[in-house]
Amino acid sequence: MSPQAAQKLTRKDFVSDQDVRWCPGCGDYSILAQVQKVMPELGVPRENIVVVSGIGCSSRFPYYMNTYGFHSIHGRATAIATGLKTARPELSVWIVTGDGDGLSIGGNHLIHILRRNVDVNILLFNNQIYGLTKGQYSPTSRLGQITKSSPMGVVDNPFDAASLALGAEATFVARTVDVQAAHLQSVLRRAVQHKGTSFIEILQNCVVFNDGAFGDVTDRSEAADHQLLLENGKPLVFGNEGKKGIRLNANMEPEVVSLDDVPIEDVLVHDESNDALSYFLTRLERPKFPLPLGVLRAVDRPTYEGQVHEQIRTAESGNSGTDFDALFASGDTWVVD
Repeated sequence: MSPQAAQKLTRKDFVSDQDVRWCPGCGDYSILAQVQKVMPELGVPRENIVVVSGIGCSSRFPYYMNTYGFHSIHGRATAIATGLKTARPELSVWIVTGDGDGLSIGGNHLIHILRRNVDVNILLFNNQIYGLTKGQYSPTSRLGQITKSSPMGVVDNPFDAASLALGAEATFVARTVDVQAAHLQSVLRRAVQHKGTSFIEILQNCVVFNDGAFGDVTDRSEAADHQLLLENGKPLVFGNEGKKGIRLNANMEPEVVSLDDVPIEDVLVHDESNDALSYFLTRLERPKFPLPLGVLRAVDRPTYEGQVHEQIRTAESGNSGTDFDALFASGDTWVVD
């Protein structure tokens, strides 16, 4: 064990000497702070932690973490992280991306790292806008949203990041909010405990180009009616004093009910292993329904790098000194005169 691993690390140990250069009030500051607070709990020396990012405001992240890191190219952080984790499975690998970087140019790579179940943690900052390139609409921008590149309103149907992750067979999918420090930390801890790809969508406010996009979810005066905090095995209740719930009606459609009028037994119970329920929760539309926050899905499945290294060990154990020339000339060969 290295001397660093033996000593107790603190948040300060994960703060780099770089000036943090995000816009004043940006939600990225809060996310960075919570990640730095959780990192010491991993029990992993800093030299075994790697943060990989692509391009965008969120992708400055590796500079601000006192760990190893790659500031890679647009949309390719997942590809680079897959190679790194496969070659060095003992490393703790974190991917930081945004709704533009991860879901637009990087969308193809994202779905494949999810289906492969590479043991990495993906933090996708979703502010529903392109921030670094000054306010164009992104794959998660709302229909009708006025932006620099959609002056008459967005006509592209947006992705729901969590729905997409579930459709790609991600084994761990969660959603949280930048300004809710305790909740964000709890989700990060759950992600770290998961063996496989952990995908966390973090709703993040862009104060310059899309301020207040999640105001109903984060405003303390109304948050209780617009947040559905998920707990495995617990009923789907929300609102002040937990007086509202979600159930399926006779037509198998979700509806909000008052617990003063219906028994708690009628309310749906969250189950992180129920794929249908997890997807169902991502389809609850605001403001008719509250926004589900927490772990949507958590299931076990073998990891990609684990299976790759098992194949390597099997191949090596069956190798009894094969002659290279004989191996090279085996199988389908042709002699060209």
